[in-house]
Amino acid sequence: MKVTVFGTGYVGLVQGTILADVGHEVVCVDVDAEKIARLEQGIIPIYEPGLEGLVKENHAAGRLRFTTDAAMAVAHGDIQFIAVGTPPDEDGSADLQYVLKVAETIAEHMDAHRIIVDKSTVPVGTADRVRQRVSEVLEARGRAELTFDVVSNPEFLKEGSAVADCQKPDRIIIGTEDEETVEVMRELYAPFSRQHEKIIVMDVKSAELTKYAANCMLATKISFMNEIANLAERLGADIEAVRQGIGSDPRIGYHFIYPGVGYGGSCFPKDVQALIRTADGIDFDAKVLKAVEARNAEQKTTLFAKIRDHFGDELAGRTFALWGLAFKPNTDDMREAPSRVLMEALWAAGARVQAYDPEAMEETQRLYGHRDDLILCGTKEAALKGADALVIVTEWQSFRAPDFALIQRQLTQPVLFDGRNMYDPARMAKKGFTYYSVGRLPQG
Repeated sequence: MKVTVFGTGYVGLVQGTILADVGHEVVCVDVDAEKIARLEQGIIPIYEPGLEGLVKENHAAGRLRFTTDAAMAVAHGDIQFIAVGTPPDEDGSADLQYVLKVAETIAEHMDAHRIIVDKSTVPVGTADRVRQRVSEVLEARGRAELTFDVVSNPEFLKEGSAVADCQKPDRIIIGTEDEETVEVMRELYAPFSRQHEKIIVMDVKSAELTKYAANCMLATKISFMNEIANLAERLGADIEAVRQGIGSDPRIGYHFIYPGVGYGGSCFPKDVQALIRTADGIDFDAKVLKAVEARNAEQKTTLFAKIRDHFGDELAGRTFALWGLAFKPNTDDMREAPSRVLMEALWAAGARVQAYDPEAMEETQRLYGHRDDLILCGTKEAALKGADALVIVTEWQSFRAPDFALIQRQLTQPVLFDGRNMYDPARMAKKGFTYYSVGRLPQG
């Protein structure tokens, strides 16, 4: 099938590449000429395990093309994916200007029936707005006879495992009431639904809400566990034991019940905020979602609070080693990352940061530039030298079994703040560390 994808960001590039990999003819279009030129050279704009090789392979095979020519792209695809950004507006609501601009572009150039697919995460009612915008442009062109359908087909990709999520999806949500469109979308996704039926068809508004509901549910689980972890610290309980106890209940399960220093990234913060604003717009008080957002914002400050409690007000002039800058492992994304809240609090207190992350160093440099109180180190060991404490913010695999004797030798004192509960408190105490974690009593 011939497919066009507007947007070569995280969602569009991954989805377009995986569709090409199963044999579809895909054209990805973007307004950024430099990005398109780099993609044609096999240089991808994001870090995502497994993606670079697939882009190069399918581009070389001719199944995946990149262009800035919107007219050519619209002419190519019977199915037109909209996969552009929906950043938060000033009030937190989703900014739909890029989605609606793509809708206009499709309408300006289409000369036959098109299925327009909202892949971007968009508020309930967006498909209606896209449909209206396309109709207005077609009428202005004098081509009101042209037919089209607008489908909601939200993505459920996790950064760090997006390729696998796209190749083997848990479910494929198709929001449309047009039976012919359903059949076309079933054919498109047939390679991903062979072992058992993964396609769930529903009305458009339900599909739009499903995406927000899924992300908000996961964010709620994280904030809930962080709240219980804070209680555990104050009550003298061990959150790891509690986690195992509740996770063994199949109604709860073990996914997304790991306490930490808050969620970040491009999805959860934005989507929780956007659904709150949607609720506000219909005069509904989304109390649970507002509590989830508030707990998460406060949770990002807990590592600094523990550092300040340990060292008192004597933070000025101290140096802290930070392991982990990305909001989660296997990505270079630092949007809403807890590391940023921590670093900025340390700097405000007069402290210096020596940081290391396997992938997010360049992004950190882009965000903060050159400053005397930030040293980006080439290895995790180099970040330790002369630091007053080690702080772990992101649970990268390479941090799970470090040389603790080396850590002790490099630090000025054996103090470790673990924002991801990566190590056993009793074992750390035996090794001579003063060890702080999340929801567990300090050891050492």
